[in-house]
Parts: sequence; C-alpha cells; structure tokens
Amino acid sequence: MSEKKYTASDNRYKDVVSYRHCGKSGLKLPLLSLGLWHNFGDVDSREEAIRMLRHAFDHGITHFDLANNYGTPFGSAERNFGNMMKSDFAPYRDELIISTKAGHEMWPGPYGDGGSRKYLMASIDQSLKRMQLDYVDIFYSHRYDPNTPLEETMGALSDIVKQGKALYVGISKYPEDKAREAYRLLKENGTPCLIYQGKYNMLAREVEYTAFPLAQKNGVGFIGFSPLAQGMLSDKYLNGIPENSRAALSHGFLQKNQITPEVVEKINRLNDIAGKRGQTLAQMALAWCFHQPAVNSVIVGASSAKQLQDNIDSLKNTEFTSEELWIIGEIAG
Repeated sequence: MSEKKYTASDNRYKDVVSYRHCGKSGLKLPLLSLGLWHNFGDVDSREEAIRMLRHAFDHGITHFDLANNYGTPFGSAERNFGNMMKSDFAPYRDELIISTKAGHEMWPGPYGDGGSRKYLMASIDQSLKRMQLDYVDIFYSHRYDPNTPLEETMGALSDIVKQGKALYVGISKYPEDKAREAYRLLKENGTPCLIYQGKYNMLAREVEYTAFPLAQKNGVGFIGFSPLAQGMLSDKYLNGIPENSRAALSHGFLQKNQITPEVVEKINRLNDIAGKRGQTLAQMALAWCFHQPAVNSVIVGASSAKQLQDNIDSLKNTEFTSEELWIIGEIAG
C-alpha cells in the first residue's frame, strides 16, 4: 500500500468536517483532530496508520496531534509520522496543522522530563528531526512543572516561536492559577498563548468552570482530549468489562474500578438517548462536545480507518435540544 503514490481527495474540504477559529486567533481548527498517542508506534500496523492519516486528510481533518513521548517506544509516533509525512503529505504541508508537546518523561537522567529550558529546547529539536520538519504549527508545554519557574518554561516557549521552530504555542493540563500566569507571561513575551488542551467529555466537565472562562477572557482557544472517556462513552462497556478492552488491562489510564455499576447504568441511559438521535453513544459523545462554543476542536484516537469514519459521522448531527442537554447533564452528573 505504501508504494502507491498518494494523492489527496479533491473533495477534502467538502465533507462533513467543519472548522472553528482557535480563540481570537486567525487560525482555524477542524472540529475533529486526529491524535497519534496510540496506534502509530513501532508496535502498531504501519499500513493501518497510513490508511488512517490518508482517510483523515481526505475528509477535512487537517490537524494531527503528537507529543515527543507518543508511541511505543517513546518517539516512535513522531518518527513514523515523519516518514509518512515525507512519503505522502509533503506536497500538502501548508494545508496541515501539526502539533507536538514536551513535558512528560522522555529520556533517562535529570534533563529528560519537566519544563526546564534545557528539556524543552532539546525536545523541539529532537521532534523536528524525527518528523523531518522545519517547524511545527503548535508546540505545547505538556504539563505544569512545579520544580521549574514558570518564567523559565514560558520563556523557552516564546524563544521557540521566535526561532521559527513553532508558529504558535500552547499549554496542556495546567491548573487554573498557573494557566492564568502562563497566559500573562506569554503575552508579555510577545508570543500569546494560542490554545489550552484539557480533558473534556460528558463525564469530566470541570473545565467548563475553570479552563473555559479563563481561556475566553484571554482569547485562548480550547481543544479537548479524551472525548470518549478512554472508551467508557462507547458501546464497549454497556454490559460490563469485555476481556479485550482497555479497562481489562492491568496497566493504563482506565482501570477496572472505574467501571462501576453506577457508571454502567449511566452509559446505558446515555446510549438510549443516542439511539433516539440515530447515533451511537460514541457519536453522540463527540457531537455533545461542540454544544460549548468555547470548544474549538476535540482530539480523537482511532485504531482503524473504519473507526475514524464512525467518529467523522458524529458531525452529521451536532444539534441538541435544551431538553436533551438537560437530561444528559442529569444523567452524567
């Protein structure tokens, strides 16, 4: 498959994917962005990864979200994406938004983690080399580091933009007070924060009261990750925990003790509403994210082009009645 020359669809901007401005910037993001956290590493199928990237771009998904430690082993998602970029997407570079991040553990020793200038500067250079790019569109501080002065972290982000290695910068998962300070520092440095990345789904709505108002006040965009709550907002757990699911594993972010009888009851009630809307639970969960105008995009992960298409189909019906929103809120809490 990879030997066949890829040519993007002429109809790639005429499909169901649409775009929202990111905060008060001139940059538009697709409602759905493709995340490469899982399924793009060395242990995964290269053929399926290529199919997913091609399918995404052919359907108007122009934003690919990475981080330096994505893939197994660390760095392999960026490296594999770089090879696919070179073979398939090089002619379309100016039609793509490519983001990456640094902040979590990446290499051994005292300099391979956190928010220090040393780590961030090394990380962006390594990421660009792996992806065979001159620049990324968005570079994030992946998490707040309490052991590094915020002035140092934000100063490094600003310099990365001024050096031409990133067009914009963002922050991810920062506490509200630290995000407020980060926005101030970046603005003072002449490199305003473009975007905040945080967890958002029907079962995790804290950002509506913290990140959303603060981002809107500062003209910062918002992109949500985990819109399906690690798969809980899908049909996987309607009858408990299947053997091949994430929750059945002994490691990972979703644990068995999170799939309680109360959660199973909630997702079954939500599934009933989705059925009445003519959607799967996963499709409704994705569509629901966009009832908030503060949400510019959500990051979806997929294991196949078919699953990605199921996600894209969620955008065929993103309108909710006030009654539906109220009932969903009552069920999800």
